Amino acid sequence: MSRNRQIAKFDPGAPGQAQVTTLSRDYPAGHVIVLHFHHRDQLVYASRGVMTVRTDVGAWVVPTHRAVWIPAPVPHTITMSGTVSMRTLYLRPRLARTLPRTCCVVNVSPLLRELILHACALQTLQVRKERQRHVIDLIVDQLQTIQTVSLRLPNPTDTRALRVASVLLANPGEQSTLAQVCKITGAGRRTIERRFREETGMTFGKWRQQLRLMQAMRLLAEGAKITHAALEAGYSTPSAFIFMFRKTLGTTPSAYFSAGAKG
Repeated sequence: MSRNRQIAKFDPGAPGQAQVTTLSRDYPAGHVIVLHFHHRDQLVYASRGVMTVRTDVGAWVVPTHRAVWIPAPVPHTITMSGTVSMRTLYLRPRLARTLPRTCCVVNVSPLLRELILHACALQTLQVRKERQRHVIDLIVDQLQTIQTVSLRLPNPTDTRALRVASVLLANPGEQSTLAQVCKITGAGRRTIERRFREETGMTFGKWRQQLRLMQAMRLLAEGAKITHAALEAGYSTPSAFIFMFRKTLGTTPSAYFSAGAKG
């Protein structure tokens, strides 16, 4: 049993026997939902703001109009960047059989968005009620074709690699080279490069790049200007950040966050 599982609090969410139960909450910037877990699978949708979900294996940034899939019973925390409007579906385990048993950020189609909001308005969905059964079927159908987004930052497990990761997580804008960080933590550069590849599936450079992108997104959600967010997150120029943002999300930061404000 992991250390997180031992200290995580069980949260029943929206209790009941229905196939789908829901929760609608608005949170202020900086609010943290402490470590907890559920007996149901969760689809957590951000209709406003940016959320960061953390487990003992990594972190996921959830931008506006995306969602995070959290299977039961994964212990997790959720941190709000900017004011967040959260709409959550709690699904009976294995109702959405095609989704992975690990966390992931997913795109939310316009139809799925409306289904989430409709389900939250109803509060619960039960198969014995014909109209609600149709909504359940539509939600499950949409989840079967859902697309994931590359907004995950996996944690290494090796203690030396974790020390390196911790230094950078504490200050994503840190400009020290890997060799300099390794010297601080007492780890060998080649060892750390190998551990990151083996344990995160990323090169160290890609992992650091992902950390910076996720940090800049959180800063933008909190109201920072693009230039400030880019430089604070460690990018050499705002254009370098814009390039990576477009590569990951298919649009520019300014277009993305202005669209989110209107949504």
